[in-house]
Amino acid sequence: MNKVILAGGSGFLGSVLARYFATRAKHVVIFSRKPQPAVGNINTVQWDAKQLNNTWVRELEGADLLINLTGKNVNCRYTEANKKEILESRLDSTNVLGLALQQLQQPPRVWIQSASATYYRHAEDRPMDETTGEAGEGFSVDVCKAWEKTFADQIAPRTRKVLLRVGIVLGMGDGAFPRMLNLVRAGLGGRQGDGHQLISWIHEKDVAQIMHWLYQHETLDGMFNVTAPQPVTNAVFMDTLRRICKMPFGLPSPGWLLKLGAGVIGTETELILKSRWVIPKRLQQEGYMFAFPTLEGALKDIVG
Repeated sequence: MNKVILAGGSGFLGSVLARYFATRAKHVVIFSRKPQPAVGNINTVQWDAKQLNNTWVRELEGADLLINLTGKNVNCRYTEANKKEILESRLDSTNVLGLALQQLQQPPRVWIQSASATYYRHAEDRPMDETTGEAGEGFSVDVCKAWEKTFADQIAPRTRKVLLRVGIVLGMGDGAFPRMLNLVRAGLGGRQGDGHQLISWIHEKDVAQIMHWLYQHETLDGMFNVTAPQPVTNAVFMDTLRRICKMPFGLPSPGWLLKLGAGVIGTETELILKSRWVIPKRLQQEGYMFAFPTLEGALKDIVG
């Protein structure tokens, strides 16, 4: 590969992808609001994720792969101001990238849009796949629907478009996992709520490899669930993590306590209590082989 573009790639997942593609492409370019010094063949170009600017638009010319990760972190209270920024940061960046591609002589060959498995409803009765999964309700789902529609509306006839509904990404860099690990090490790593809610997780290395694999398979487009093939309940997840960390006990967190704690630390209980039973049917049908199909193997690799 010659060039990979990571729009909104300065966060946790962007860092994972930058390291991965740095060994597989001549150039990796991150679009970020904040300037950063170059590191090897990884360069950062400033953008505001809203307005066209020749500085970043010309970086897209002739790129092999564009991955859009842009969006305000949802780990916050859903105030009106935060909800507005969560929605607009996703829609604005997708729109402006679509406009940019229409100006190019040689647009990127592939555009991968990272979205969210939160699209699906709370599910404890059956798994959600790409064909039989049902959309949920509420603010987060409304954001997912608008986000996906905005991506679908972009006119890019010379670019193959792929949408990913990504589950909870496990890695030490950031996201939910380091917080779960800290709870376990503090003796607070019991089940959260009733512990029955499903966690559709995926190892950070599989996310990177799936994006590369989709780039390589030129007949694949449309929407894919990006989760490991074996989701587990919250109770099993926390028990497995305690066992790997050799922590013999973990105090549970009932729902009322989670609601109280969420208000104190400025987040929402939905991130913990919603049951996401999502399976990667299309990836498995198309032959992708997961590096970490089981939770225990993934956690052993990450905690190490």
